[in-house]
Amino acid sequence: MIDKKRLAVIHIVKKELGLSDEEYRNILQAAAGVNSAKDLDEEKFRRLMNYFARSRHYQVNRYGLTIRQKLLIKALTQELMWDESHLNNFIHKYYHKNTLDNLTRKEAIKLIEALKSIKEHIKTLNTKL
Repeated sequence: MIDKKRLAVIHIVKKELGLSDEEYRNILQAAAGVNSAKDLDEEKFRRLMNYFARSRHYQVNRYGLTIRQKLLIKALTQELMWDESHLNNFIHKYYHKNTLDNLTRKEAIKLIEALKSIKEHIKTLNTKL
């Protein structure tokens, strides 16, 4: 049995990919040989995650943005306490795109680094105060 954190990751990925329950169950069966995520052990969990990483499901858009990049960007914006409109304004200003889902893989890499830099800059400023 896998822990609750890994189950949560699986369900977040399912939601982010917009999988129907039927699609999700088919992927569980094909990738790990189980009907429920609760039946996954560590090895089967890795097989499922590798399946997502290699499949079309892993890409959010046709430009190569991956679910992993999207989730990391969302986590960083939460840490910065940015709402979605703040993120979209940032993306529009620096990448000339309307939303996160329109970024290319390379633009997402640059955005991740920019968000990390902003986070570090804020941390440095707070340390000096």
